[in-house]
Amino acid sequence: MDEIVVKDSNGAVLQDGDTVMVVKTLKVKGSSITIKQGKIVKKIRLTDDEELIEGKVEGSVVVLRTEFLKKK
Repeated sequence: MDEIVVKDSNGAVLQDGDTVMVVKTLKVKGSSITIKQGKIVKKIRLTDDEELIEGKVEGSVVVLRTEFLKKK
């Protein structure tokens, strides 16, 4: 079974529990939450998709695309 390698916008490898920073202001679909550029997301969780991670933002768990994240 192949291991999924998840990389951020700069090509750095991400792992469970990493801290990342959002590089672009994002609107969350189905919610009124807006994630501002520079927001820090701690203790991320990897998903089965190499382009998506889960993280808690303002008390809500959201799925974020790795292309908008930078490892801290």
